[in-house]
Amino acid sequence: MALSLGGRRFEPRWGWLVLALAGVMAFVALGNWQLRRADERRALAAAHRAALEALPVALPAQSIEAAAYALRRVVARGRFVAAQTIYLDNRIRHGRVGYEIVTPLRLSGSSWHVAVLRGWVAGSGSRSELPRVPTPAGEQRIEGIALAAVPQRFELKDAQPEGRVWQNLSVERLRAATGLALQPILLEQRSPSDDGLSRDWPQHGAGAEKNENYALQWYSLAALCVILWLVLSFRRDAPAA
Repeated sequence: MALSLGGRRFEPRWGWLVLALAGVMAFVALGNWQLRRADERRALAAAHRAALEALPVALPAQSIEAAAYALRRVVARGRFVAAQTIYLDNRIRHGRVGYEIVTPLRLSGSSWHVAVLRGWVAGSGSRSELPRVPTPAGEQRIEGIALAAVPQRFELKDAQPEGRVWQNLSVERLRAATGLALQPILLEQRSPSDDGLSRDWPQHGAGAEKNENYALQWYSLAALCVILWLVLSFRRDAPAA
């Protein structure tokens, strides 16, 4: 028995139904993925807050496992290798473009190093002239949060860094460029230092609300697929002879 409503009868179009179901499944899957990303961001933010509140652990002058120290508050002692300082390009703070400064720290009493994300400095206005950043001399006590990795920016595939200005940083890339024995973590410096750098680091794990908004958009598109199928399934009744 066909359903009639307002001079139209409901006659499902099964081809459209298949397309609608495919759309619903795809959009719901994308929405669920965004919700999982939101949960991951919240977990990361919670771990970061806990690290900031915990007592620091000393970084040993020997090989470590990254998983044992990642997202922990760490203190390292050593001397900066100023000649191997890297400028990470296109880092923005409060609407200003600048660089994040990375310098390896040779751990005291060891040949091991750790890459220290020292802070941010505004650009000089000219790409050909890097801003001057003093590197503290002598033994330093650096305290911060150990990271297994930092967010990567878009760059051409297989692009190799040249000179002191890089787009992206990883322990493997820095190890290959410098030949230094590097610990498998990056140390995001939180302790003060007389170098003029800003250490107003972005919050780790921020943006969960944005993922939830994206999820809502995907679920809305899934609902739209159902609505469109219903609309297309109603046909106007043929006029009486």
